[in-house]
Amino acid sequence: MNKISIIGTGSVGSTIAYTLTTMNLATEIVMIDINETKALGEALDIRQGTPFSGPCEVYAGSYADAKDSNIVILTSGIARKPGQTRLELAQTNVDITKKIIPEITKYAPNATYIIVSNPVDILTYTFNKFSDLPESRIIGSGTILDTSRLRAKLSEYYGINQSNVHAYVFGEHGDSSFVPWSIANISNVPIHECNNLIPSSGELKPELNFEEIERYVRTSGGIVIQRKGATFYAVSASVCHICKCLSSGLGTTMTISTMMHGEYGIEDVCLSTLNLVGNDGIRGKVNVPLTDEEIAKLQKSAETLKGVISQLNI
Repeated sequence: MNKISIIGTGSVGSTIAYTLTTMNLATEIVMIDINETKALGEALDIRQGTPFSGPCEVYAGSYADAKDSNIVILTSGIARKPGQTRLELAQTNVDITKKIIPEITKYAPNATYIIVSNPVDILTYTFNKFSDLPESRIIGSGTILDTSRLRAKLSEYYGINQSNVHAYVFGEHGDSSFVPWSIANISNVPIHECNNLIPSSGELKPELNFEEIERYVRTSGGIVIQRKGATFYAVSASVCHICKCLSSGLGTTMTISTMMHGEYGIEDVCLSTLNLVGNDGIRGKVNVPLTDEEIAKLQKSAETLKGVISQLNI
């Protein structure tokens, strides 16, 4: 049995619930929202499709219905508007999260929590500071979505299966994120050598522009919002990947936002580096070797987040 509660039934929360059913990742899904009518409608719509997927009970409920949840996913908060940065959302969504924490942890004290709402690093930090849960059971979705966008782009560029692309986005889920290219590779071919070593379809490819790729990763979420009003498919797939790994006995490495305790010279802030995740939550950080320049970028990202935190009431 795998019971998952989702707080917030907007586009992201509802798409996560739907994707969980299609991937057979839950046997019970509770959808919780201040707008009870919306939650009821979303749950009914998703539930009526379950005969074509695995058996799963999907229903709208209250915080009390989250009792015995294995996983709780927080997607509640004010959505990012076109032209608005994630960090501009900070105080409003911090206040919403602070209200939710005691309500949900009272009923699901043993669950692993996945924070998806933005600004995700700030809210993950808030959850760590404001709840009594162990850090191993507080996961910010962080740059797992950015990493997915990066791999999708590199896959398109080289015309190669996405699963052969091994590259990551570190730091803030936002403007100060960066790609540690020193550890990026495709099927163990270092990214700097891929143009010469990976066969192409005959067409000449320009040299990979690292700055352009990073700019694409940082701005593509805003482009989607500008074009269709919200992002939810890719983030849903990313969050469901975390859920799948939490249900597995084997650990999986991924870029998620967690509290830093001196790694790379960074303390008391949540941002994304490589972590090992399994059925017992976060098993620990995988502190891959970075260049001095990459460590400086990670530290700059940490300082950016700390600058925001210092102006907030957490």
